[in-house]
Parts: sequence; C-alpha cells; structure tokens
Amino acid sequence: MRSFSAKRRVRLRSGAAVTVVAGLLTVGLAVPAFAADDLPQTDQLWINEPNERTIPLGTDGGQPQSRTLEVGVYHDNENFTVTDGRLTVDVSGLAGVAEVTWPDNCAPSGTSAVCDIPVVPAIGGDYKNQVFLTVRAADGAEAGARGRITYEATATGGPDGTLTAPHESFDTTLTVGAGPDLAIAPVAGIEDGRPGDEWTIPFEVTNNGNESANGLTVKLSASYGLTDLTRYEACTYTTTDGDDYAPSTQVVCTFDQVLAPGDSFELPEPLTVRLAPQALNERLDIDVEPGDGAQDIDSRDDYTILQIGAKSTADFSVTGDAIFGAAGGTSTAELTFKNNGPAWFGNLGSGDPVAEVRLIVPEGTTVTGVPSGCRPRTLAGGYYPKQTGAPRYDCDLRYWVLEDTQRTFAFSVRVDTVVPGATGAVSIHPAYGEFGTYPFDFDPDLTNNTAVLAVN
Repeated sequence: MRSFSAKRRVRLRSGAAVTVVAGLLTVGLAVPAFAADDLPQTDQLWINEPNERTIPLGTDGGQPQSRTLEVGVYHDNENFTVTDGRLTVDVSGLAGVAEVTWPDNCAPSGTSAVCDIPVVPAIGGDYKNQVFLTVRAADGAEAGARGRITYEATATGGPDGTLTAPHESFDTTLTVGAGPDLAIAPVAGIEDGRPGDEWTIPFEVTNNGNESANGLTVKLSASYGLTDLTRYEACTYTTTDGDDYAPSTQVVCTFDQVLAPGDSFELPEPLTVRLAPQALNERLDIDVEPGDGAQDIDSRDDYTILQIGAKSTADFSVTGDAIFGAAGGTSTAELTFKNNGPAWFGNLGSGDPVAEVRLIVPEGTTVTGVPSGCRPRTLAGGYYPKQTGAPRYDCDLRYWVLEDTQRTFAFSVRVDTVVPGATGAVSIHPAYGEFGTYPFDFDPDLTNNTAVLAVN
C-alpha cells in the first residue's frame, strides 16, 4: 500500500498519483499572514503541467481513446495582479506518437500554439488549470512510442511589469500504451460523521484500457478510527499493532472476474465501515491492480483516499515539574504530554508530528541531559550549535497519538545559581507554527496546553 509522504513545496504537479482533500487530516499547514505592505516585492511565474501520461491504443484495432491534459499558469505573490498570460505549447516532439486537439483559448500555428490566460491566479486559493489539451495516439503508433510536449509562459505584472516562467523547465512525456487501465470512480469524502455511525462507501472500478484485465486485486487501508469493515470471502484482514506506524486495518482481496475494455466491477456486496468511539479525522485508502501480473497503463486513477471526519475532540495537555537543589546540583525534570481523548489524532497525510512539547529553560539552570526527539534551539527558535546548554528545547511527538497516549520527556537540569521562584515555560505547539497562531482546532481545552518547570 502507498504510505503518507511529507509535503513541503507549494509547487503544483497535476501528475501526482494522489489527491488529498486539504485541511481534513493535517493541522497548522497554513502560510503565515502578511500585511499587504509587508509582502515580499518579488514574484515568479510558473507552469503547472502533468509530468507524464500514457495514452492507450485502440481496442481491437479501433480508434485510440482520447485523454485530457490539464495545464495551468500561476504566480507566487498575491500582492501583484498578473494578467495577459500566454502559454506556448510546442508539440513538435509528438510526431508519429500522438495527435493534439487544441481548445478554444489556444491559437495553433504549425506544431505549436499560444494559449491565452486573461487573468493569472496566485498560488493557493481558487487556483484552477486553464488549458485543456485533448491527446490521442497517432495513427500507426506502436506501444512504447514516446514523445514530449514542452511549455513556455509569459505574463504582464509583477514588480518589473513582465513575468516569465523559467525557460526549458516544463514538459510532459506521452507514452503510447497497451493493456488494462483500471480506474476507481470518484468517491466523495464524509465530513459530518459521528462516532458509532456506519457509512456505505460507493465502490466501482472501470477498465479504461484497450486490453482486458484478467482479474484484479483490491487493497484497503483503514485508519485506526475505522472499524467493522465488510467481510468478503476473497479478502484477508490484518490489524497492525501501531509500533512503527499508526495502527490500521489492512485488507487484500483477489477477484478472478475478467474486465474487458469498458467493463466495470463492484464488490459482491456494499462496502460499509463504522466510526469507532475514538474516531476523529480518518481515511480509507483504496488501491486496485489488474491481475495475472499485468501492468496498469495509467496508475493515476487506480488509487484514491477517502477522507472521513467525525465530530469529536482530542484534549491535549502538558504537565510540568518542580525540581529542587543547591547550586551545582543536578535533578531530573519530567515534562509529560498526554492525550485525554476521547479521540485519537494523526497527521496521516503529511506525516508531521502531531505536536511538539517546548521547554523554555528556567533562569539560573543549564540542561545537561536531553531526551531523544528533543532539539536545542535559541530562545527565538533558531539553530543552536550544542545539544546541551540551550535556552529552549522543542520535543517532537510521533505523527499520531492514540486516545490515551502519554509520553514523558526527562531532562537533566543543573542548578547553576539559586534563583528563588525561578520557572521555565512548558507548552504544546503544532510542529510548524506558534501556539495561538495555529491552534489545535480539535482540542476543546487549550488552558491545559501550558505548564511550568519550577526550580526551588
């Protein structure tokens, strides 16, 4: 099964294999807000193009199927208005491989076309691709033939009045293919579930390829808050223990039904799943593969993620400590994170830590022993060169916590100077962003997200 992947770059890639509904599974993944006058006075134009596509030959010598390539242009800085976008599409590299049908907003000339984009959007928000190219295998093309489309773009706007996308940086490779192409029908996410609810999940797979699929394998991965999946005789069910990865239920099903081109497949009975008492932000991964060792000619649509949200909460808390000692003495300070439930929580999409426990070291003391998972920082959060002696420590939790997870970070703290009543701040934060700026919106009580480390 495919696993989560951490995402850091904003760049769009429409050729990605997985599309995740933003905001349901991750917390605090937001761009810092700036006043309009404080935005950086730079801008850059980009092209959002599919990396590669497979286009099938016709079935039994018939007309090849068409595929749509979605391409778009965008820029970085929303402080600028960018207009008059011109996307140049060069298809000279497709000779003998594929044919292109141009949309109405493109003016072709020979083996290229210039496509008009009156208003170029900034990244984020309501961005949508603007150019839709229809491609199909050329007459006489053979399986395995490859060709390339290249793109250039300019627009009016930005700090210098004109923006240009990086030259020779964007292209799409088309490959002519023959074989099955299993595609899962789109499934809408669920946002308003409640623990205990049972939901029926629509499931249909269609073979959009030009050859039959001799059976198929269906794989399901249900997150920890999903239970009571429908049992099928053709499937095996395994529950993971959650030692290295978040606990889940893995299902592998083998069906021997032959799917000819254009045929569809449904499970023997509807797929149902129940939201467990600890459910919060859940996901169900669905993966299909053609049987008999066949290669799917376009894997982009044989995998989907269904987001299932439950109306519940997870109460995070942190407990500080009190240490005592004369000057020169060393004590152990235990800082404890706890999830008081009732729900578990996992950053299943990004893999980011669910939270970090932060210690601001008390006045008159020095940290001489640091627990695993804790990073030294300057007071402002910058790089600190030594593991010990830092004024601040940020300690990461794993990317998930169960409904009763408790973890203690034990620091060795030396008292250098006795400062009566000295305290250090202990707090919980999202892994990226400051507490209070990006709060835990699933946490019903933020007052227990802070504590102190008291000294003498």
